[in-house]
Amino acid sequence: MAELLAGLGTSHVPSIAAALDKGLRDSDEWKPFFDGYIPAQDWVRAHKPDIAVVIFNDHGNSFFLDRIPTLALGVAEEYQPADEGWGPRAVPNFIGASDFAWHLADQMVAGHFDPMICRELDVDHGLQVPMELVFGRPAAWPVKIVPILVNTIQYPIPTPQRMWELGQLLRRAIASYPTDEKIIVMGTGGLSHQLQGARAGYINPDADRAWIAKIGADPARYRAMTREDYIAEFGSEGAELIMWLVMRGCMDDSVRTLHQQYFAPASMTGAGMVLLENMG
Repeated sequence: MAELLAGLGTSHVPSIAAALDKGLRDSDEWKPFFDGYIPAQDWVRAHKPDIAVVIFNDHGNSFFLDRIPTLALGVAEEYQPADEGWGPRAVPNFIGASDFAWHLADQMVAGHFDPMICRELDVDHGLQVPMELVFGRPAAWPVKIVPILVNTIQYPIPTPQRMWELGQLLRRAIASYPTDEKIIVMGTGGLSHQLQGARAGYINPDADRAWIAKIGADPARYRAMTREDYIAEFGSEGAELIMWLVMRGCMDDSVRTLHQQYFAPASMTGAGMVLLENMG
């Protein structure tokens, strides 16, 4: 069977991409943030995953408000960087792990999840930024990807408990996949932020730090929260954190936190990451 190497949760803030494109990685403002990812990069480089399952949300690039699937799954052989209004970024195309993606599609439908199946898909900063934060900007990506897209844009968004259950299904799909490939699961989005309305500019560093500290060791509260709880605590866009629950639900009850960091502010959001490994 395939092997689940680790779970990684990370922000996918678009200003991170802009900082990389503008050569600001080592500027006074950005260096502490990017340096915080070096231990995770070293760990991933040493363990050499074959496939990255990336859970993220599209930002109006492949889907818009007239058609937003609650869940979408990419099964393509290749994915191009989306043009988010200023041309595609200079990152390599992403090679799809299409065999595993089709296996996952079957397992999702058998498990009473009904994703939109995408044979073609351009991927925006929601996937690009996490990949760059973990794997740098190589000439070719060292892993194949399986994108899982979650609607966190237009209400009603999925419930936190449903995302946990999706993570459990993903774990079963990995365990039943008959190869020796090594897989890392990346839950992306957040941390606290709100981009519109009376609370535009809102961030909650205390809640962010608690999330980073507890999502590995004590996730029960976050499973039990309602969608409205997420918005109240983390902001309307901070509700993206439900996608980290897919990653956490994919793992064992007991995990080891290998690395974590938190950085605020990065543009109008809290930003950070956590790298988790099963105890067994």
